[in-house]
Amino acid sequence: MTRSGRNAGHGDLRAWSRAEVEAIVDDYLSMLSSELSGTPYSKAAHRRLLKAKLSDRSDPSIEFKHGNISAALVEAGMPYIDGYKPRANYQSLLTEVISERIERSGSLITLAEADAERPMAVPEVDDILSVLTDAPKDRKEPGSISVSRPPAVRSPANYLERESRNRSLGVAGEQFVLNFERARLIRAGREALASRIEHTAAVRGDHEGYDILSFEADGAERLIEVKTTKYGIATPFFVSRNELAVSEQCAPSYSVYRLFSFQRAPRMYTLPGALSATCVLSPANFQAIPR
Repeated sequence: MTRSGRNAGHGDLRAWSRAEVEAIVDDYLSMLSSELSGTPYSKAAHRRLLKAKLSDRSDPSIEFKHGNISAALVEAGMPYIDGYKPRANYQSLLTEVISERIERSGSLITLAEADAERPMAVPEVDDILSVLTDAPKDRKEPGSISVSRPPAVRSPANYLERESRNRSLGVAGEQFVLNFERARLIRAGREALASRIEHTAAVRGDHEGYDILSFEADGAERLIEVKTTKYGIATPFFVSRNELAVSEQCAPSYSVYRLFSFQRAPRMYTLPGALSATCVLSPANFQAIPR
């Protein structure tokens, strides 16, 4: 995160004034509130009204600043607007304004709380195998552990972590992946293997370190841990110490299936192998024992 107030990569290096930052943050949070409440809105209409409040900012400059806001919110454990890709190179003034707005906006917090805990059904798709996409690429090297530090934006709670504990959402994601795996094996001509797929989390419990036992086309086992979010592809997911350990012990057969945008238009990427090899890990909390 830069403190210079300059955003690289969009061709406009002028520092944003406080009035401009307040205008774009207010507009972004208004759109986010609409998304969380399920209220339709037009990004194009919002942009037209916003540009009148800015100092001759180009569309790429506005888009980049929207990405800055997304990054600051994700870092603070808040949902972000899908479509505004998080861009972490943001100014300190932006974090100050976002923190102020979140602190004052009880309605936004109420919406974030309700959305994190909202019951979820399995969404219907025309071709379930078409939901598969490439995993996002992080600039950090997989296998590294990033330094834990307080988020720049103050938030009452980590609503992304709270959403990850939503049992209804988790079960819906697991059922979706069960359907995906059956379709994958049936398309490969392995109907017998498809019939042997096990919903491990339901049959044996959560202590196995994975949710679904499936198979490769050659019959080898595939151990699948399902992580589901209603939010965008850049939303981080949370893993337990047990899941991390099992991914290391069973790396050749272990995969994370990450479902995102699950409510509106489900998409999924996979991360095969040990989590330490496929993800940048950040400590979320610590167990403490008094000395």
